[in-house]
Amino acid sequence: MKVVQDQKRARDLTPADRAVIIRQLGFGSSLNDSLISDLATNSVVLDFRRRRFVYRAGEPADCLYAIIDGRVKLCRIEADTEREAVIDILPEGSLFGESALYSAAGQRANSAIAYENSRLLRIHVADFKRGMAEDDRLHDYTFRLIGQRLDHAERRLADFALNAIPARLDSLLADFSVRYGVWFNAGVDVVVLILFAVPLLATGKPER
Repeated sequence: MKVVQDQKRARDLTPADRAVIIRQLGFGSSLNDSLISDLATNSVVLDFRRRRFVYRAGEPADCLYAIIDGRVKLCRIEADTEREAVIDILPEGSLFGESALYSAAGQRANSAIAYENSRLLRIHVADFKRGMAEDDRLHDYTFRLIGQRLDHAERRLADFALNAIPARLDSLLADFSVRYGVWFNAGVDVVVLILFAVPLLATGKPER
């Protein structure tokens, strides 16, 4: 996937190039050649610089995206204050924008922003739905993804409702450590530093 990217700009990628990319993404790894060819023909690859909006809340929900390279932040932004609530930070290989499949209003509820320079594959919702109808594997993958994200949101909601602030902070940072932790070559883990800070923030004393 990266070899193709390094050689060509997004607009120069051919359907054959996009087919190679789709086969290496999570949702496309088990699909048949005919469906991959169809999705590759009807998709487009886009580059987004860091902090650029992929889409904003209120815009039409008419396509899905897969992250070829980079990371994307999902968030809600308060209109009056521009305060931002981060919902998730998705890594390479992730599929997102799936609200296009079920949104009754046909609009985005959240915003998606490139967390770093990113390359995305965009598929129109009609083409994706047709693929789901043709291949049960794409159908099952998509609904597992939706279920996992709903389950994660419900656990976060229950944690917020039932636990005190220190416990919520502990749980949140522990979750982030697993999902977003980064190791330096020197062996110092950013996650270790974050988790060390949790008892300090909760009690005013570092954990011994």
